[in-house]
Amino acid sequence: MATVVLVGTLDTKGGEYAFLRERVGAAGCDVILVDAGITAVSSEADVSADEVAAAADEDRSALAAANDRGSAVAAMTRGATVVVKRLHDEGRLDAILGIGGSGGSSIVSTAMQALPIGVPKLLVSTMASGDTSPYVGTSDIAMMYSVVDVAGINGISERILTNAAAAAAGMAITAAGFSSTITPKPLIGATMFGVTTPCVTTARERLEALGYEVLVFHATGTGGRSMEALMQAGFITGALDVTTTELVDELVGGVLSAGPERLEAAGSLGIPQVVSLGALDMCNFGPRETVPDRFEDRNLYIHNPTVTLMRTTQEECAELGRIIARKLNSAMGPLTLFIPLGGVSMIDVPDAPFYDPAADAALVEELKAGLRPDIEVVEMALDELFETTRSGAIYDAKTLILVQALMLRETTERKAP
Repeated sequence: MATVVLVGTLDTKGGEYAFLRERVGAAGCDVILVDAGITAVSSEADVSADEVAAAADEDRSALAAANDRGSAVAAMTRGATVVVKRLHDEGRLDAILGIGGSGGSSIVSTAMQALPIGVPKLLVSTMASGDTSPYVGTSDIAMMYSVVDVAGINGISERILTNAAAAAAGMAITAAGFSSTITPKPLIGATMFGVTTPCVTTARERLEALGYEVLVFHATGTGGRSMEALMQAGFITGALDVTTTELVDELVGGVLSAGPERLEAAGSLGIPQVVSLGALDMCNFGPRETVPDRFEDRNLYIHNPTVTLMRTTQEECAELGRIIARKLNSAMGPLTLFIPLGGVSMIDVPDAPFYDPAADAALVEELKAGLRPDIEVVEMALDELFETTRSGAIYDAKTLILVQALMLRETTERKAP
């Protein structure tokens, strides 16, 4: 029988977890209840709060007596993570389910993030309607908004928690009997944005025809982090990092930064990579009214009602060139850099809103000046290769992408199984 592990703070949510346990059991699954509470020990738990604290080399009673909630939550988070990983390693966890407010969600989601991709993870949280990135991270956690606070069983929470229990049980049963129908292939990670989609789509199709599986990541901050996390975990053997736009948000202050270490994982691991400059013409914000006042005089473009783009300046592009050069210079594996000479996105072409040859030139000039001389650089003016119309900006060019795909194949085939 499939097993759902419930993780939560039973000192404050004991009744709700008892309800979940009954509903998950009624759906046909065994349940292991892990107590990460601090102030009391529940007799209903299969793994007690004392055991969870001990897994973090702490004493629960001492944590409670210290009356330092922050330190106690951190300790119980560490312990819950150890317990959950152990249950999974022992084959006693087919899915994990938790509920909570900000504190409980933090404990449960951290434990969930320690589990492999593909293990079903469901978190019912009061925080699910806001910024969920601290809880989801780069994992495949599903968050369900609790609508009301997790405080007793009422007419709303009964339906929400029943749905959650059914979902977790269904996923656990499916996971327990899962058998992949896909033949394992070498994995290539590719980054994509709406304005680089034609490029990545063509590259993906070509690489798949050559026997590779391509994982496409939307370059929204989390996407870049997720791709590089899979590199660190050993899943990805080649990178087609066409869309490096997340570097702009880190530099300028947009909402889609992947952090200061973006574009470093592949190089540090020696993973073969083809890198380009996709969407470095734009910084990302939310709806137009959310753009910071200091950018009011900038070239802004409303991509859709929820996304506003801001054109990078010549100075910002020059700095981006220097940043990319520094990152690529540390690469330990095969690397080819493609520099487009016809624009870095579909809206960075003549008569389009972000067309700025001077800014693009500053980017390329500083990048080339700072780049290690042994790194292969391919510069391509599209009109020399491909008869195009206005829509044929560099990232629409199938000719360029086939070259990229073939180049990547040459550098990754040595790692193919």
